Amino acid sequence: MLLRYNNFLKYILLFLIGGFAYGGIEIIFRGYSHISMMIAGGICFILIGLINEVFPDDIAFIKQMAISAIIITVVEFITGLIVNVWLGLKVWDYSELRFNFMGQISMLYTLIWFLLSPLAIIMDDYIRYYILGEERPKYKMY
Repeated sequence: MLLRYNNFLKYILLFLIGGFAYGGIEIIFRGYSHISMMIAGGICFILIGLINEVFPDDIAFIKQMAISAIIITVVEFITGLIVNVWLGLKVWDYSELRFNFMGQISMLYTLIWFLLSPLAIIMDDYIRYYILGEERPKYKMY
């Protein structure tokens, strides 16, 4: 029971850190954010952290970056469908960007998430190591 409680607190902490980080990045680059993006950011951060648990320990860092970019893009698409299409809140619209899909995601942003993903990967690993007492991170570049 205590282990389940500790896991719950761990994921709440990771969710909040990821949500505020995602919202902060959006505020820095866009000037504002929306609560839905903080929720999406929390979900993304947890999923990015789970990459190490799903894939072998020796997964290349560049592969983690690619998987992270895909995770973020998929979560952003699902969030966009809910928030922008279903609820009609019009939080964002990528329709004007090349290589967009339904105005909800853009390949340009997938590239940006790929380039920003090392921040999330390393931040998650060191939070898990220093704060949560988990395994020390090790990275394989290729």
